[in-house]
Amino acid sequence: MEKKGVLVPMVLAMLAAMLYLMVLTSKERALTNAYETGQVLVAAVDIPERTVIKEGMVTPVQMPRKFMEQDAFEVKTPSDIKMVTNLVTRVRIPKGDQITQSALISLSPQSGLSVKIPPGYRGMILPVDPEMKALIKPGDRVDVLVTFDAVMADNRKEKVTATILQNVLVVAVGTNLGQGLNAKEAKALAAKENKTAAFSEKSMISLALNPNEAQYLALALIQGRTTVILRGLGDIEMHPMEMASFRKLFK
Repeated sequence: MEKKGVLVPMVLAMLAAMLYLMVLTSKERALTNAYETGQVLVAAVDIPERTVIKEGMVTPVQMPRKFMEQDAFEVKTPSDIKMVTNLVTRVRIPKGDQITQSALISLSPQSGLSVKIPPGYRGMILPVDPEMKALIKPGDRVDVLVTFDAVMADNRKEKVTATILQNVLVVAVGTNLGQGLNAKEAKALAAKENKTAAFSEKSMISLALNPNEAQYLALALIQGRTTVILRGLGDIEMHPMEMASFRKLFK
């Protein structure tokens, strides 16, 4: 009986010690987790609303995890900074604020075409043949030609073709704004656009034009038939172009 009377308090004491150790370990773990640090992306400059994020606009900062936003972009490798490039801000992000997923949207029709238009330029949609649209990508350069009936000196009408715009930047092809789609997303987008295009003879590309170029293109769309020709990569040269006609061709 005496042994039993001694054993019970010992077992209770051991259980109490184990429980205390568990609680202490749990608190230590919680404290460690609270002050464990990680790197998150923050705004290196004030980033306005509806701005396409570039690498120089964000920077990684070390901070305790308890201060990290729930949907912050965590940086574990240097290449993780690219997670936010080409995304668009939904709201203004002040300098020093964390970059969160809820504050960004993908570069898509939802973000609007204006985010791709360079300063001083205008965005304009131009109809093209579906076969041509399939070969053009955002970032390409094109020339725009117009074929129309010209009134000659003897009041005779003659069809001529003139190059009215050269080295024009393509900012979007259909709804593809150059957002870096993976193969699956690109296939889904193409299928959706092909379904829509089945009800139209033309597809659309979006161009960045200066105000004068926009006026001439608007006029060309009313006065004649426009044609887009694609430039090679890196070809940005511009040259005076003589109007073409069959009379000159066979003269």
